[in-house]
Amino acid sequence: MVNKIWAFLIFMAISYSLLTGNIETINTGILTHATSGVNLVLEMMPLIILWTGIMKIAEASGLLKIFSRLLNPLLSKLFPSLKKDHPALGYIASNIAANMLGLGSAATPFGLKAMEELEKDNPKKDTATEAMITFLVLNTAGVTLIPTTVIALRLMHGSKNPTEIIITSVIATAISSISGLTLDYFIRRRKRHE
Repeated sequence: MVNKIWAFLIFMAISYSLLTGNIETINTGILTHATSGVNLVLEMMPLIILWTGIMKIAEASGLLKIFSRLLNPLLSKLFPSLKKDHPALGYIASNIAANMLGLGSAATPFGLKAMEELEKDNPKKDTATEAMITFLVLNTAGVTLIPTTVIALRLMHGSKNPTEIIITSVIATAISSISGLTLDYFIRRRKRHE
């Protein structure tokens, strides 16, 4: 669906530029923005590789299991349908840890593994379970303590104080997490009483 939306937007932009006689703007935009996109990927790659490596070391050393055990009381409340030793909980904890560090790209593999484990217990393969929905809310609106990627982007683009967004990021992500999880809880509760 997203591909269709992007194709539609691109088609509309090209059509508009042709109708208004601004085809030069499209050519210039494509060339300059393609270059800046590649440069952004090349600038961000070392940061992503570094933190993905750190997360792998944390996983191999058992640090993520310790973090998972620390989060277990909270996770058992958020995911009441899962057993305390469910394999998805370790991946969920790892995903939370990576998201807390603002490393969405490092969190993605853990999120995918968590969903795979949750899918194994799903009796209806075409419908998401309550645990899957809760995890999706938690992953999407997760608390970010150190927005590493945003700080790196601000630093690359010449910000004089790239870390000044930390407090506002913590507040914004805490509010979004609390709101999302509260809404998820009430919807779950309402469905059970129907």
